[in-house]
Amino acid sequence: MKKSVLKLTAASLAICAGLSAANAETLRWARAGDSLTLDPHAQNEGPTHALAHQMYEPLLQRDMEAKIIPALATSWEPTEDPTVWEFKLREGVKFHGGEDFTADDVVFSFKRAMMPTSAMKELLNSIKDVRKVDDHTVHFETNGPNPLLPNNMTNLFIMDSGWATDNGCEAPQDIANGGDNPCVRAVNGTGAFTLESRKQDSKTVLKQNPNYWGKGEFPLEVTEIIYTPIQEGATRVSALLSGEVDLIQDVPVQDLPIVEKTDGLKLNTAAQNRTIFFGMNQGADDLTSDTVDGKNPLADNRVREAMNIALNRQAIQKIVMRDQSAPTGVIMPPFVNGWTEALDAYPEYDVPKAKALMEEAGYGDGFGITLNCPNDRYVNDEGICQAAVGMLGQIGVKVNLDAKPKAQHFPLIQNKTTDFYMLGWGVPTFDSEYIFNFLAHTTTDKLGSWNATGYSNPELDAKIASLASETDQEVRNATIAEIWDTVKSENLYLPIHNQVLNWGMADKVNFAVQPEDQPHFKFLTFN
Repeated sequence: MKKSVLKLTAASLAICAGLSAANAETLRWARAGDSLTLDPHAQNEGPTHALAHQMYEPLLQRDMEAKIIPALATSWEPTEDPTVWEFKLREGVKFHGGEDFTADDVVFSFKRAMMPTSAMKELLNSIKDVRKVDDHTVHFETNGPNPLLPNNMTNLFIMDSGWATDNGCEAPQDIANGGDNPCVRAVNGTGAFTLESRKQDSKTVLKQNPNYWGKGEFPLEVTEIIYTPIQEGATRVSALLSGEVDLIQDVPVQDLPIVEKTDGLKLNTAAQNRTIFFGMNQGADDLTSDTVDGKNPLADNRVREAMNIALNRQAIQKIVMRDQSAPTGVIMPPFVNGWTEALDAYPEYDVPKAKALMEEAGYGDGFGITLNCPNDRYVNDEGICQAAVGMLGQIGVKVNLDAKPKAQHFPLIQNKTTDFYMLGWGVPTFDSEYIFNFLAHTTTDKLGSWNATGYSNPELDAKIASLASETDQEVRNATIAEIWDTVKSENLYLPIHNQVLNWGMADKVNFAVQPEDQPHFKFLTFN
């Protein structure tokens, strides 16, 4: 009997030891907002891509230093025809369901991502055709030579074509109009982790993929990920302080000292490749949320300029962001080709000058308007909007603030049903063309899907279109500079700042901050 008890005790200890080891490999991760969908081509949004990257893979990806590395492609180069790129695919890769990864899946996924309901189509607008050469070779034909094509592929995820077709996922979810398909809730990728369970906006559990091709190439020390969106900043920090979670993104700026000074925790910081700004509907004849009848005050560049110089960016930096931002005068972070110090310079905060411009434009008595703002997407997003309300009030622009979760906020922009809105924009290609394609080009079936300003300039559109096939870098950069001059002089947007990223984590976690705010957990190691 005693021997049995000892055996049981020994077995229990072994089980406990086993559980301890397993727990040590579990990564409990939290951030402010959840992924909006598991359909990999339905939304072009940071947290959505961050979760997708754990399960799906692109042909190329950016590592934790944001350098492009091979993923499902092993090599890529232009052929003798400069309009055709050849990609060699990784062999021996299996999808989570056991299916072989082949060129058919690449052709299917790219053609799917080019469909009208795809949020990724602007990245692929230069592609004329995608062709299978053999099971592990694909040719991409572009409308003209496109030396930057590989830069556009780091968030273009590959689906299993048979699985997607069998499940009715031939086209991406139309997320802006409430569309749905089975791939919104299910995944069959090739990534390092498989989907175990998911409850939207509550908890997602991932398990390490036992058949992952990257074993031996990446640390892969995380065997389980428990992802919990926690919108409230204080609750998110409390979860980290109590040990309920191991890593949080979006550490509230007021709680940075607490996390930094708490035993057992640490804070990693880096500049983010993202700019925060306001957009204005300047293209409509009349607005729906303003107090002016029969005309649009935002259509007058003097009003837009007045609003631009009424924003006290340094005060936002000091008071709202507690120095965790870099004020800017352009909707482009310094990582991006085309950035210059001159473009980055922001106008001097000058209320009297702004009032004079309002008077000159015929709005000396001001006007009212609604500002749509997210409250779970960017660092202190609602706080920035609240500060702007007060600043614009000084020049007579009486702002009604409408703050809501990003899941309700973003469709307002995509459907062009907002007059005045906050948006943040990262640049995964690290090139200005990406910004122009989404935010400055006239809205068409292929470009300008996030341009809710109503701005349309055929001459500017032609310059933007030329960037996709311009191989002379000097000429291309000159065109980029011309486009930026127009975007700034027209006050197309009101830039606020570039974000600084702060990730709080347990001491046992070794993980650098990725400049795109994308934690790729296959790189994470434990002490």
